[in-house]
Amino acid sequence: MLKINNLCKTFAPGTVNEVRALQDVSLHIEEGSFTAIIGTNGSGKSTLLNAVAGSFEPDRGRIELFGKDITRWPEYRRASLIGRVFQNPFAGTAAGMTIAENIALAMHRGKSRSLRTALNARVREEIAQRVRGLKMGLEDRLDNPIGTLSGGQRQALTLLMATWIRPQLLLLDEHTAALDPKTAAKVAEVTREVIAREKLTALMVTHSMQQAVDLPDRIVMMHRGRIVEDLKDEMKARVRIPDLMQTFERVQKRDLFDAGVAGVLEQQYI
Repeated sequence: MLKINNLCKTFAPGTVNEVRALQDVSLHIEEGSFTAIIGTNGSGKSTLLNAVAGSFEPDRGRIELFGKDITRWPEYRRASLIGRVFQNPFAGTAAGMTIAENIALAMHRGKSRSLRTALNARVREEIAQRVRGLKMGLEDRLDNPIGTLSGGQRQALTLLMATWIRPQLLLLDEHTAALDPKTAAKVAEVTREVIAREKLTALMVTHSMQQAVDLPDRIVMMHRGRIVEDLKDEMKARVRIPDLMQTFERVQKRDLFDAGVAGVLEQQYI
C-alpha cells in the first residue's frame, strides 16, 4: 500500500555542506503492517519519514499510497491521508485550547471546522469515551487547556488525535524520545494498543532498540542514506537487542574498511 521506489534526496548539492540523505531508497509496506526504521544519526531515517509526509520534494523517485502517486503532493494535501505524531510532545496541538477543542479539530480533519457546532453533548461523550481508553484519567479534564498536561499525557492525546479519523498511514517520528523512560514505556504501550485496535498501517522512526524489538512486526535499518537491513517475519521474531547492536557494529566496520581501501587506492594514484 505504501510504495517507495528509488527515492533520492541531496541537501546543499555541490557545496562543502552537501549531504546525500537518501540514495535510491526503495521500500514497500503492506497494509496493516507496523514497521520501525532505525539507524544512527545521519542515517536518513528521519529524512525518509519527512519525504513520505511531504516536508520536501525528493530529487528523484516515486512515492505511492494506495495506488495514488503522492510524490509531488504538498504536505497539507497528504494530511487527509496521513496521521503524524512528532517527537516534540508540544507539536501538533494548540496549547491554549482545551483537550476537547483540540480533539474536535482532529475529528473534522479535511472538513469545515466549527467548534460551536462540533462540541455538542453527544460529541463530548464520544470524546470522553475515547479518551478514557488511554487510561490516564483525562476524561474528567476535557475542559483543561492541553498545554497544562505533562508531555506523556499530551503525546498520548496527540496519538489519539492523529488516528481519530483512521489514516491510511500513521507516521511516528521518534514520538517517545523526549519523554522519561517510565512515561515513554506508557506511551509505547498506548501506541501498540491503538495500532492493533484500529488495524493501522504504521511507520515509526525510533532510536529505542527496545521499542524496535517489542512494538513492530518489521525492522528496517538505514545507514548513510541506504537501507542495509530489512528484518521481517521469522527473522524479526527472533531478533533481540544484541543482534541489532552487532549489525550496527558490522555496518560501521564495513564503512571503516571501505574508507581504508579508498585511502590506499588514492595514495597509489597520486
